Amino acid sequence: MTFALSVHRTTTTDPLARPLLDELAHEYTIRYGSAHDLSRYPAAEFAPPRGAFLLLLEQGRPVAGGAYRRYDDRTAELKRIWTHSAHRRRGLARRVLTVLEREAADRGYSRIYLTTGPRQPEAKGLYLASGYRPLFDVSADPESIGPLPFEKFLENPKP
Repeated sequence: MTFALSVHRTTTTDPLARPLLDELAHEYTIRYGSAHDLSRYPAAEFAPPRGAFLLLLEQGRPVAGGAYRRYDDRTAELKRIWTHSAHRRRGLARRVLTVLEREAADRGYSRIYLTTGPRQPEAKGLYLASGYRPLFDVSADPESIGPLPFEKFLENPKP
């Protein structure tokens, strides 16, 4: 049974975010041997007005989430896009992307930039299906590239 989802704007230090971030750290450790990227930026990077961190909640529990931070004056960088393993294949990551893109445009950003790891084919597929332009040769072995960069220009950003 599927329940209504709500968007909860919060911080990366919110205890409600901990289960998702812990699972993300575990997944990074399995795929890459380390979760160092999760501690790379301070929580303030993902706080308004230059950033955002949100959770999708179902019955008050986090099922997906994501964030963006200021990359440059016109570009927001997406980070921490994640769906809890028990809730995958429901379009939740795409919903997170949609909300983050809209909020970034509302804050005046005209471009989204992101990278995903070469061992995350499902993320690569999501970004390609969501209109992101790869800034790498998609026919190359992802392991030979390293982090896979993407960009997307936003419609109607506010000044």
